[in-house]
Amino acid sequence: MADTVGDFLLQRLHAWGVQRVYGYPGDGINGIMGAFSRQEEIEFIQVRHEEMAAFMATAHAKFTGEVGVCLATSGPGAVHLLNGLYDAKLDHQGVVAIVGQQKRMSIGSDYQQEVDLPALFKDVAHEYVHMATDPAQVRHLIDRAFRIAKEERAVTCLIFPNDVQELDAVPHPPREHGANHSGIGTLTRSHVPPLDALQQAARILNEGRKVAILAGAGALHATDELIEVADILGAGIAKALLGKAAVPDDLPFVTGTIGLLGTKPSHDMMNDCDTLLMVGSNFPYSEHLPKEGQARGVQIDIDARRASVRYPMEFNLIGDSRDTLRALIPLLQRKTDRAWQDEIRGNVERWWRVLEGRAMNEANPINPQRVFWELSPRLPDDCIIVGDSGSATNWYARDVKIRRGMMTSVSGGLSTMGCAVPYAIAAKFAHPERQVIALVGDGAMQMNGINGLITIAKYWRRWGNGKLVVMVLNNQDLNLVTWEERVMGGSPKFEDSQAVPDFPYAQYAELVGLKGIRIDSADAVAAGWEAALASDRPCVLEMVTDPNVPPLPPDVPAKQAAAYFKALLKGDPDALATVRASIKETWESWFPPKKE
Repeated sequence: MADTVGDFLLQRLHAWGVQRVYGYPGDGINGIMGAFSRQEEIEFIQVRHEEMAAFMATAHAKFTGEVGVCLATSGPGAVHLLNGLYDAKLDHQGVVAIVGQQKRMSIGSDYQQEVDLPALFKDVAHEYVHMATDPAQVRHLIDRAFRIAKEERAVTCLIFPNDVQELDAVPHPPREHGANHSGIGTLTRSHVPPLDALQQAARILNEGRKVAILAGAGALHATDELIEVADILGAGIAKALLGKAAVPDDLPFVTGTIGLLGTKPSHDMMNDCDTLLMVGSNFPYSEHLPKEGQARGVQIDIDARRASVRYPMEFNLIGDSRDTLRALIPLLQRKTDRAWQDEIRGNVERWWRVLEGRAMNEANPINPQRVFWELSPRLPDDCIIVGDSGSATNWYARDVKIRRGMMTSVSGGLSTMGCAVPYAIAAKFAHPERQVIALVGDGAMQMNGINGLITIAKYWRRWGNGKLVVMVLNNQDLNLVTWEERVMGGSPKFEDSQAVPDFPYAQYAELVGLKGIRIDSADAVAAGWEAALASDRPCVLEMVTDPNVPPLPPDVPAKQAAAYFKALLKGDPDALATVRASIKETWESWFPPKKE
């Protein structure tokens, strides 16, 4: 029996299947923290900063399909949650944020740490944000917050004044006018469009001669169905970054990622196709999709609000991607002409040779592409890979070969820095038996990743193994922004803003009780990965890499090329080194290594 509102809150969370809550204590949630000490069903995971708690809740949702939960105190603690919650919102993940507030009688008095929390969270948690003012509310507030977060794949927020947390719980509201008696009952719905809609979509796909498929995060559970559709239609499959694990990269008709971080085969396929099938993707950059009028389009998405947003689709199927594809497959006609898919296969085979040639180019001291190229063949079969935002994401997107059974994620819609280490921690809590690998730049590592190592050191023994590697690219440069300044703004590298202080990442790992490995030679990259992956405790693998290797897009527009040379002429401090590296990259595109 729950004694206080705080106790009842945790009991109700447990009834919804919550096993852990990520947060940081404070006097605004003392009543809830006291309740944690009186129960054993839910773990409280203490983070170093509330932003990381929200990232961890987001990652929990991504890697389990469950609702993630984060907890923060009033005022500054609540404000700190926002960036991680926007990451959940923009990647459509179900997260419930629980925050404290000052006593009810002080609200509106300009009290210390008083923030208008309903207004603050109204955008990020617009589907549902409410404050508890009466214990009889709490049951239906919790139930609605979880139901909406789960079914809408959205962020919701519950606000608890600290005096309410200590009031006597009311698990069963009175049976009177104005009361609500909510429940947790299972919800079922049909996730398959009607037959006539499936038939119209199938007709469009059957009439196409050059079908391109784009798979996103909404298709991560539809691997077999995507492969079968591609086989029937003689199609190629490109992937949005959040959909990188939707289909394995060892299939010859999988062209890899799309967009600025994408591949040449994906670029060519989108420019040459006559039919586009988009499955579970909200890929935002329309310039990397077929030109308007070039291709007929069919889109499958579970949310009708996202239909025909990026491309003027001829037909939209609203439903679960896997269930919809299963229903669609019997209506598709097998194409006998394989010329289109054979062309895609040839482009993919050539592209992997281009990437290998680029990765093996000399650099000072290590080519960052080689770091990722050497990782791929050493990846454990069931590993989880998380990437941060920065130039590391470019190399991860292109060079890392995902196999069936692996899980991956990045901050997609928000593309925020600082997500990878907290993602890795949450992934390890959710799947303690699996190897987790975080791929991080030094800018993001200094932003909050270093503090995340303290959390890893605190908890890793709970996981039962030390299979967690944080790989840091130490290039002492905010590298992606530096390149964006050159190729988009036509400005030379501005060292006052772009230079990142050197930091002994591997040594720091050793200081907090983890393993640290520092690699500053290209010949040692492979051995470094092998040692890190074999470590008996979490490992920081510091790779000292060359910031002047360009993350070339699959196609360089004349405008970007002109801006790049303009930046060099303005006196970029690394002009000569970037030109040399760019020539090497371009050479490999023209003359990739021969197939063995």
